Amino acid sequence: MKSIIKGATTLVLVGSLILSGCGDNNAKNGEKNSNQANQEANFNVTGLPIVNEAVTLKMLSPKSALSPEFSEMEIFKRLEEQTNVKIEWENIPDTDFAEKKNLLLASSTLPDAFYAAGFSDYELITYGKDGTIIPLEDLIDQYAPNLKALLERRPDIKSSITAPDGHIYGLPSWEENNLGSNPFFHVINKKWLDELGLSMPQTLDEYTEALVAFKTQDPNGNGKPDEIPLSFMHMQWCMDIAGLFGAFGMPDNLEHRIVRDGKVIFTAIQPEYKEALNYFHEKWYKQGLIDPESFTQDAAQYLAKGKTQDVTLGSYIWWEVEEVVGTDRSQDYALLSPLKGPNGDQTIGRANGGGPGRGAFIITKANKNPEITMRWIDQQYEPYMAAQIHWGPIDVVYEKDENGKLVNLPLPEGVSAGEFRQQVSPGAGAPGVITIEDLGKVVDLEPRAQQRAKDLEQYYEAYMEKENYPSIFFEPEELNRINKIEPELIKYVNTQRGKFIVDGGVEEQWDSYVSTLEKMGLNELMEIYQTALDRYNANLNS
Repeated sequence: MKSIIKGATTLVLVGSLILSGCGDNNAKNGEKNSNQANQEANFNVTGLPIVNEAVTLKMLSPKSALSPEFSEMEIFKRLEEQTNVKIEWENIPDTDFAEKKNLLLASSTLPDAFYAAGFSDYELITYGKDGTIIPLEDLIDQYAPNLKALLERRPDIKSSITAPDGHIYGLPSWEENNLGSNPFFHVINKKWLDELGLSMPQTLDEYTEALVAFKTQDPNGNGKPDEIPLSFMHMQWCMDIAGLFGAFGMPDNLEHRIVRDGKVIFTAIQPEYKEALNYFHEKWYKQGLIDPESFTQDAAQYLAKGKTQDVTLGSYIWWEVEEVVGTDRSQDYALLSPLKGPNGDQTIGRANGGGPGRGAFIITKANKNPEITMRWIDQQYEPYMAAQIHWGPIDVVYEKDENGKLVNLPLPEGVSAGEFRQQVSPGAGAPGVITIEDLGKVVDLEPRAQQRAKDLEQYYEAYMEKENYPSIFFEPEELNRINKIEPELIKYVNTQRGKFIVDGGVEEQWDSYVSTLEKMGLNELMEIYQTALDRYNANLNS
């Protein structure tokens, strides 16, 4: 009898627990459904604001040394007001961004999105495949009418950003112009040349003579040996001496990879490259004509050298004249055409790539609001907003003329266009596409861009290489091999380039240097690049 009662009691208790559990689950499901319903009610699929009650997204982005925090930029304040989407920015100095990005991708602490992210193809494929970042094509189709219309109008852009597996993992960034075909503008102090009775150098040896005079003849007249004949930033975009290798018949670039007659050439093992290194060491570094900080300085230090109280900078490499030396001094400086080398060579490289960058905006698996995020970023693919994201906002950089075109306002006094752009916009690597059709219709090229186009035509285009390595989305196995071989190989090349210029020894160490590169996989790497280029060209002609 006791056992029967005990069994009955147990059944009652179990039943109570089951009913209680069902009640808890029902409550939780009801709460979940209620939250989902609230989120859906808060989200507007079309129109602005995007959400009725503010939603916060966490984004990681690089910023230049001259840029304020993005939360302080007027353009993002306006976007927040229009969309009701608040961005919690984590801005990383652009020099440290790649390292920080890699650490986050390897961790469980991810932002909702990476902005102006510059993801490489390897990163897009790798982190897309393992689910760290999410595919975007369905979100584009449903929630990005501006970007969707652009991709329908320009299938070449859609093709460019679509990975070999058919997914889109990153959104594009592009200013469709030719302004980056040669990033290395070579500038010289024309006032110093005039004061020293020297003509504008036409050859490499004449330029060397000018550098010696800058160092030894006190052209700034302050009685101090403070002149810097030549300064640059070793292996940095638009600040490197890669273009000067063209005087030896083999212009270099940051990838050490050029194309001639459809054949891929690795510049850093060619005899012309070796000859250039020997010249730069013997004729320039040993004589103190190269700023020794050229191999270690950051952009802030570099830019400061053009703005010292006494003029100290003789020549430099940069995107434009004004940004380094300032608007007041820029009239004393002039551009140099490619210099004729010892063997009569006179050429300048053509930058690799071209076409849209495809890793400008990434949404991660941590994002709980991908639809809201896509709607927010899509605002920046509306042509007028794309222009403002890249160059700066209306009433700060632009005004609309009677035809609705964005035209440039005067710059603040004493500020260069490049400096101002960094202060008021995230800049060239940010999401958004300004097509060639938009230029002159939606937005005018900024004055410095118009000037750059003229300078390219006047000083460089006649000497430019005919081919470059295009922007190819490699097959996953190709990307895997490239990523295994290339980073350490390029790091070694760049380190050795600096050592050969500073310490010399290129003649004695050359064979060992080339042998090391071959052991690191150089031949396989070049074979991959050649195969991909052949495939790309075959597809173009099919």
